[in-house]
Amino acid sequence: MLSYKSYAKVNIFLKIIGKRGDYHEIKSRFLKIESLYDTLTFKPKSFKKEFELFGEFDCELQNNTIYKAYWFLKEYKNSKKIDDFFENYFLHVKKNIPKGGGLGGGSSNAATLLLALNRILGLNLDIKELCFIGSKIGADVNFFLHECEAANVEGVGEIVMPIEDDMPKLKLVFTDEACDTAKVYKIFRENFWSTVNIDLAHELSNLSSKELLNSFAPIELNDLLRSVLVCYPNLKAFAQKGVFLSGSGSTFFEVLDEHDNSKK
Repeated sequence: MLSYKSYAKVNIFLKIIGKRGDYHEIKSRFLKIESLYDTLTFKPKSFKKEFELFGEFDCELQNNTIYKAYWFLKEYKNSKKIDDFFENYFLHVKKNIPKGGGLGGGSSNAATLLLALNRILGLNLDIKELCFIGSKIGADVNFFLHECEAANVEGVGEIVMPIEDDMPKLKLVFTDEACDTAKVYKIFRENFWSTVNIDLAHELSNLSSKELLNSFAPIELNDLLRSVLVCYPNLKAFAQKGVFLSGSGSTFFEVLDEHDNSKK
């Protein structure tokens, strides 16, 4: 039995700087959250079958990011090793990262599968090849493929630049909503495009995460906050001073006082 942790992320800032067809080009700071993760476990099968995935998912198998990772990996690397492996093992996923929370759970799962199979099966894919596959799956996959603590992310998520960061201690604030990313971006494009500030996006990229959280208001750091609150008015109760939104929501976070052990 082989198990792998699939970590969450937060966006310290997320600025929209352009359009690419139906997609939006961004500048963002991603931080890995080691305290929150799903677990992917490969377990032996009793009978030989094709790819099998078990877990608490609310989508068809073909739409699952893990299945997409499996499928695109097979398409890129036509190796009998992949088929043989899944004839003998099934994949079980224990979900802890909330769906629609802006924490990248689905993308992390896909990246974790690619990294695990690359190592287990000795596929010898380098990071460039893995990211080529990852770009076909989802916007955040390439960040998780880099296995870094922090990175500036650009384009539509395909450009990942790992950085040394002054890492803040964060407390995640969960809500009962599951935000629809496509809907949130649609509202932004229709109602808030005039707020795009490319100069500010460049400025934010050069600051540490601690500097960003100490120097800017939540509305300045995340261009999608206004759109999220339009789509999901119930989340206004969480949008307080010093409480920041991750990605397209619905999870917020706040900075912990590193000297206050009562909050840990």
